[in-house]
Amino acid sequence: MKENISISLFEQLQDRFDELGLKSETQFKGMQYAKPLTYWDYIQTDALLSLQIQRTIVPDEMVFIMYHQVNELLFKMVLWEINQVSNCVDEQLTIELFKEKINRISRYFDMLTSSFAIMKDGMSKDQYLQFRNTLAPASGFQSSQYRLIEFACTDWRNLIDKRFIDKLKENISEKEALEYLYWQAAGKDYQTGEKSYLLKAFEDKYCEIFVKAMKDYEKTNLWQKFVMLPEEARSDKELIEAMRHLDKTINVTWVLGHYHTAEKYLDDDVKGVQEATGGSDWKKYMLPQYQKRIFFPELWSKEEIDNWGLV
Repeated sequence: MKENISISLFEQLQDRFDELGLKSETQFKGMQYAKPLTYWDYIQTDALLSLQIQRTIVPDEMVFIMYHQVNELLFKMVLWEINQVSNCVDEQLTIELFKEKINRISRYFDMLTSSFAIMKDGMSKDQYLQFRNTLAPASGFQSSQYRLIEFACTDWRNLIDKRFIDKLKENISEKEALEYLYWQAAGKDYQTGEKSYLLKAFEDKYCEIFVKAMKDYEKTNLWQKFVMLPEEARSDKELIEAMRHLDKTINVTWVLGHYHTAEKYLDDDVKGVQEATGGSDWKKYMLPQYQKRIFFPELWSKEEIDNWGLV
């Protein structure tokens, strides 16, 4: 029996190599000299743990760095799940698959929200205020993956600053629309409209990537994939609730978690409200009731939208 299984596996491997157009004899010879896989090689542990480089001698800066690197890894996981939906042929996108991916993304953001306790309660305020000025003008605002998540979730018009939504010309291009996205407010002088170095550097590096994403996700973002589902699927209560949970988790719960963490370090009874390292008015920029950023507004009532972020 054992010998038959070995022959069967051998034949399956040969068939697989044939499918790939590879010479099976060469592949089998190569296997003779391959090293057994180890955990540290597979995860690339040494490389991963070499990426934390402090700019100061303040111990808690290491917590700050590692925390944000973990955030970026989770953002990558979110994009990985969204893109499986975006790239799925409509006929193959079942309601079960859609719900599974939406719930996975929500769990990642639930984890991101709860993880703010690491920042809020896991760093010394005195130490944070010692090293934070060495980070300027860098800011979490400059997370390109977070911006890509937004483009991948909703129509980019839902990301337009509410002050300008009714003033956009009809055939505005994606590159022109970038100038009116809500996060521009965090990088512009309200009086002059002049862009800060924070915003200029961010756009210089990622402008073309963002324009491409806006175009790529125009018909494949999560909302567009939802409206392309059969009517029966669009009426599924569990799917609708999953979409609503995702919307609120990203645009209210997670944002408020970020806000309350910033509040601890930047809102001082003695010194007053400190500006963010990027120079933004972080209170107005971060509080969800100001921007009312909503990915799936069609799934919320007028009353819910009017009270968005008021929890």
